[in-house]
Amino acid sequence: MNNTENKPFFITTPIYYVNGLPHIGHAYTTVAADCLARFKKLQGEEVFFSVGTDEHGQKIAKKAEEEGKDPETFVNEISSAFEILWQKLNIGYSKFIRTTDPEHKKSVQIVLQDLYDRELIYKGFYEGLYCVGCEQFKTEDDLVDGKCPDHNTVPEMMKEDTYLMKMTVLQKELTEKIEKKELSIVPEKYKNEILSFLKGETLEDVSISRKKVKWGIPLPFDPTHTTYVWVDAFLNYLTVLGWDGDKMNVPKEWPADVQFIGKDILRVHATIWPAILMHLGIPTQRMLFTHGHILSGGKKMSKTLGNVISIDEMLEKFGVDGTRYLLMSAGTFGEDVDLTMERMIEKYNSDLANGLGNLVSRVLKVCQNLSIRFNPEEPSVFVDPAMMSEMRLAEVLKVIWNQIDKSNKYIDQEKPWKPEESTPERLQDVMTELLQDILVIAVALKPFLPETSRKIEEALKNGSVEPLFQRIK
Repeated sequence: MNNTENKPFFITTPIYYVNGLPHIGHAYTTVAADCLARFKKLQGEEVFFSVGTDEHGQKIAKKAEEEGKDPETFVNEISSAFEILWQKLNIGYSKFIRTTDPEHKKSVQIVLQDLYDRELIYKGFYEGLYCVGCEQFKTEDDLVDGKCPDHNTVPEMMKEDTYLMKMTVLQKELTEKIEKKELSIVPEKYKNEILSFLKGETLEDVSISRKKVKWGIPLPFDPTHTTYVWVDAFLNYLTVLGWDGDKMNVPKEWPADVQFIGKDILRVHATIWPAILMHLGIPTQRMLFTHGHILSGGKKMSKTLGNVISIDEMLEKFGVDGTRYLLMSAGTFGEDVDLTMERMIEKYNSDLANGLGNLVSRVLKVCQNLSIRFNPEEPSVFVDPAMMSEMRLAEVLKVIWNQIDKSNKYIDQEKPWKPEESTPERLQDVMTELLQDILVIAVALKPFLPETSRKIEEALKNGSVEPLFQRIK
């Protein structure tokens, strides 16, 4: 098994389903994970941060057909769009995994064969309401007015041969793991939601294969079936580490310290995924950090309502760091957050152009005019590590912006641009204090606005001033 000594801090995002191009929700999760990864590295920790794409299943085969493409061409195009977006957003991931990678497929088959050999997977049939959009069977309780709430479609009644993985046998042990926080689900309300589900219903054995879906990984013991998309997808969190499917040889990075997920995929991540690990005798992930949805004007984004905010539009208007800042300061990570273009423009102008940008250019201009010497002290990072670990990102940014406001007020109060009203010693002290503040702010911003932080540090070294953020009219 894995050695916990010298274990890198392991962060995952969900691997995103490639039935469509990346959107603002994908960006939100991934930027948040990147901020945590960068902060951990700043603290001197070794970090493994994984991202990727989920590329099999009926929905993708259908979508490819609609576009007149073979599934492989289709998934290559969409997966590549995700990689390009992560580059644009300055996401410093360790590895990008695709479930169509040959090594991943091989490991998935090894796991399936092992579970089958130990009779943890058995042949049966499944009958129920199936939502193609979710690639999931639904119960009547999951539906709203007879429709899937996520896709607003009526599920079809389906009965087919399938292979099932045993779940009921693990229900008690899984419940205890979550109660004892061996598998921590945060925020608390999501933990309560899962526990109430586990205590209120019998965990049914879960279908892990489809007979009529060709676009998937064939079961090694019955090639007429392909692996159901969830099982294939979950194992990415191990195969991304180079895992070959041998349960006695788990990579040193495992278990994942934080797995970021949206609330719509909480239940499967808190039941099916730990069940696979428990069957394999591998420790479960340590934490599932669950966040809400991005709304616009209080409503879910939809083309019909015309309130969709495109991530490309944000990048074009606000730049990379502007976009990262607006996403991370939007509200409590873990709750639904609400974004509108009008409010974002206002926030960009007040916080970035007028707040941070104005402070840096004013201070450096005065220093240039007065030929102020600056010998910086080692900056102390005033960001509370506990706040970062709890993903209180908007709060951390508030703390940084309080310091920016304080420094802006201080320069207004001291008026160093009127040197005749002060002594040279006093001016030197005032400007040294302001320059030191700016250096501390730059270091605190590294996880959130890495490029801006680098520019500020460069400017402090060479004394040059270029506007960091242009006002948007």
